[in-house]
Amino acid sequence: MDAQGRGRADNIDPADQWVLNPDTGEYELRLSPSAPQSAVPGPRRAASRAAAPAGASGGARGRTAAPERESPEEAPERVPGPRRRRGVPEEPPNRRGRRPVKKKSKAKKVLLWTGGVMAFVLVGTAAAAYLYLEHLNDNITAVSDDGASTGGFSKDKAINILLIGTDKRTGSGNKGYGDTDSVGHADTTILLHVSKDRTNATALSIPRDLIVDVPDCPTTMEDGTKKVIRGEDGVRFNTSLGQEERTPSCTVRTVTELTGIQADNFMVADFNAVKTLTTAVGGVEVCLAKDIDDQDSHLKLSKGTHTIEGEQALAFVRTRHSVGFGGDLSRIEIQQQFLGSLMRKLKSNDTLTSPTKMIKLAEAGTKALTVDSKLDSITKLKDLGLELGKLNVKNLTFTTVPVLDNPAEKVKATVVVNTSTAPTVFQMIKDDVSFTEVKQKAKESKSAAAAEAAARLKGTKSAASEVRVQVMNGGAPAGSAQETLNWLQNDEGVTKSENAGNAPEELSNTTLEYDPDQADQARRLADIMGLPGTALKPGKSVTNAQGLPTMTLTLGKDFKGAGVSLTAATKVPDSVQKSTADKVQCAK
Repeated sequence: MDAQGRGRADNIDPADQWVLNPDTGEYELRLSPSAPQSAVPGPRRAASRAAAPAGASGGARGRTAAPERESPEEAPERVPGPRRRRGVPEEPPNRRGRRPVKKKSKAKKVLLWTGGVMAFVLVGTAAAAYLYLEHLNDNITAVSDDGASTGGFSKDKAINILLIGTDKRTGSGNKGYGDTDSVGHADTTILLHVSKDRTNATALSIPRDLIVDVPDCPTTMEDGTKKVIRGEDGVRFNTSLGQEERTPSCTVRTVTELTGIQADNFMVADFNAVKTLTTAVGGVEVCLAKDIDDQDSHLKLSKGTHTIEGEQALAFVRTRHSVGFGGDLSRIEIQQQFLGSLMRKLKSNDTLTSPTKMIKLAEAGTKALTVDSKLDSITKLKDLGLELGKLNVKNLTFTTVPVLDNPAEKVKATVVVNTSTAPTVFQMIKDDVSFTEVKQKAKESKSAAAAEAAARLKGTKSAASEVRVQVMNGGAPAGSAQETLNWLQNDEGVTKSENAGNAPEELSNTTLEYDPDQADQARRLADIMGLPGTALKPGKSVTNAQGLPTMTLTLGKDFKGAGVSLTAATKVPDSVQKSTADKVQCAK
């Protein structure tokens, strides 16, 4: 369809062409004689149609037949006047004897006119809106998720969306940036987690130079054929996309492998997305703590606050050599500041109450983003947008996967996961724990069950050498029982432990069953294992080979590995960098 749309010549908004004549109470068409109408119905503003009266949304659209029209050059412009009722003849001139008709007030005329045509307007608007939605659907590019995601977000659950920014240089003016032949790697990746109650969210940035294991990826190729792209161990995260023909679904699998969190959906944006989206909202405000003149990103801005869009916005998010320590982690920080500002702009009344900006956003977003096949319609994107729109930006936390310099390198170019803090960050996201202080709808700590579970952990603890326990695998990865046994005996001094093989059934959560007389042993083992009070199950013990009562530790599907605590974290480690989207920060 024509991207300009009918009635948009000379930048005239269709809604502005219909004006109310206060003398007649009628809406009249006001057009410039030099503005011919396009004969092709294009995508028009849904908001404008809703405000325009009958005729403003296409006139003849929806009729079963219409007379042949004159060409725009030959057709004189017409202004619709008051219509005569069918079947009522015109009154002969100079007729006398009739009582004069009392004129209705202007306000009543407007009210009657509005009520009389409202149904027609709604029908016309619905038809026009349908055409526009079809146009937006045509804009959307969707690719298969190849089974890597959960199958799509749910309105009654927490939401995990993987946002992937590629370094592909396609599009106008983008070939001048660095690696012009890039296949499009995962250059900027953010895992956005939105809580189940929509009170908070966490945006977790994943460094492109993080060393990870990329798993085997079942992939649908461009020609429709399917193949498995072999995985690689110990490679940069950004190679999870583009390299070896890997698609976004492979990046999703890599994130799941890294964090244990499976994305519901994914979105991919290229350089053009930054330019068009920032232009659509009228620019994004950013702050610099110093003058910047970056030859690589082409960003040249003075110290202070600026409103940027288009090419300048792209240069801002690509800058790294002129900020912080000059590496990718510094660029992540400046990108997080930019995204926080963009979120504030999107949530502002200046954007939400502007039909023009909302339409531009719809156009830019559907053209610039590639989404997974579960988000392949404007209706699904709208539903996701409504869920995200419930979020207050002050409870949107930006953070980054905790990392350390790669110890295997003399010249530091890559990073590795910080195993002392990263698992806590990942677990908090999995457990839907907010990184900011928010009002919880229901605090579990106040429940009687939670209080009882907490009480089980209170009391004396026996020595590790006195703990008798048999370990069973009830849903954990294969080999977990033996791995845990070795760790307990060799690292923690629990020498009276044994491997009891597989449990009779799989369990979702790890449990520790014990006789009440073994409560002190249970508390010691819970402390060593990092078990929550809910994992402790007072009941009966079993007997070991020596005829002594023994506790049973059953490793469930939630088991993360020997030495990894199963107690839900409630606070982000102090060493983890984080910021919230409501705070204005200046890039240093």
